[in-house]
Amino acid sequence: MKLAKNFGIASVAVAISIAAIDAKPTQAAVIEYDFTVNAMSGNNPGQYYGSFEYDDSSLTGAGIENLGVANGLAVTFNYLNTTYTEKNDELYDSFPVVSFNNGKLSGLSYLVADKFLIGSGVDTPQIGGNKFYSIMSGESLEAIEIGTVSYSKVPEPFTLGGTAIAGAMGMWIKRKQKASKVAS
Repeated sequence: MKLAKNFGIASVAVAISIAAIDAKPTQAAVIEYDFTVNAMSGNNPGQYYGSFEYDDSSLTGAGIENLGVANGLAVTFNYLNTTYTEKNDELYDSFPVVSFNNGKLSGLSYLVADKFLIGSGVDTPQIGGNKFYSIMSGESLEAIEIGTVSYSKVPEPFTLGGTAIAGAMGMWIKRKQKASKVAS
């Protein structure tokens, strides 16, 4: 009888953890990413941190796609003790954008005049990427690549919650098993 009860509890725990891991939203979701800029050269080498979020409802997962402010893109980036948002982009309303290639994040395209550019390259500012440039002002605009950008997706709360429940259920089952062995 105890074996059947433990098996039933274990089955519920496994079902919850699988549902949490494989859960795919049937509707649009706000997706969040954190990013880190590793500035390796230039006047201010170091690490700088930011984040962005967007509504994924218009993504198809096919080809190259861009999402911008119209898709709820919000950006926050702390560079040299100044916090920049999407509104600081030189071409706000059209930019910044996040780019995807066949549904996979390519990166952010974000330009703050006389400060920095995050993107795929100076010649392709409309496509997001993982390069970081320092922008020099003067008679001619000069961009110097000084670092790289790495992105990490912020886990959805449902996934974290399901994993925590499954872990707690597993620990509870182990505890019950130990208690039953001691009592025997």
